[in-house]
Amino acid sequence: MIGFEALRGLHHREAAGRLAVAGWGVCGVGDWAVVWRSPDGRVVARVCAFEPAYGVFVELCRRLEGHAVLPRIDFDAELAGGGRVTVMEHLAPAETEEREAVLARWDAAEPGDPVAAVRAAAEALDAEAAREVPFWGGLDRNPGNVMRRASGEPVLVDLFYANGLDIYKALVEDPAAVAAAFPAERREFICEIAVIARESSPEQIAALRAAAASIA
Repeated sequence: MIGFEALRGLHHREAAGRLAVAGWGVCGVGDWAVVWRSPDGRVVARVCAFEPAYGVFVELCRRLEGHAVLPRIDFDAELAGGGRVTVMEHLAPAETEEREAVLARWDAAEPGDPVAAVRAAAEALDAEAAREVPFWGGLDRNPGNVMRRASGEPVLVDLFYANGLDIYKALVEDPAAVAAAFPAERREFICEIAVIARESSPEQIAALRAAAASIA
């Protein structure tokens, strides 16, 4: 198993390289991050090049450490250049019925329900982040954010988001606004998040990189 402290202070490319050399494999690609699974399958590492929001979810897990419907986080660190690496227990997608049942519990917010406790803490953090995090999006009530442990219990993940569409629109149309929102050392790899590599045309990538270079 890789020593996670060795990832601290690296940038996202270096962190991914360390994981690959240690035998980890890519098991998921989202809008922001690439997820690597450990050789024994027990944990995953979420690696992102530019990450304005995920720290809020990590803070939720820390405030409610050991909570039954939140994942166990084994390691978390900011990466050089504005990225982030988070190592947590491996989770599997939940079935549709499971997702719907958990979201119904979220909406009902019944006293004593563990899901309601997560919702209350998440709403408090959402209010804090709205004041502090640039381009904050809010709470993400996405069925895909309901997953399950190998033992079958449901788990809530990725409950917050930054408004990426607004960030990257502003990067092209008003790069000064992005420069004002994120210090240079926090946006060094702003053009390397997963969705850009996966979905952008060469022309779009060129425009984003030119805009980012103009405020480097």
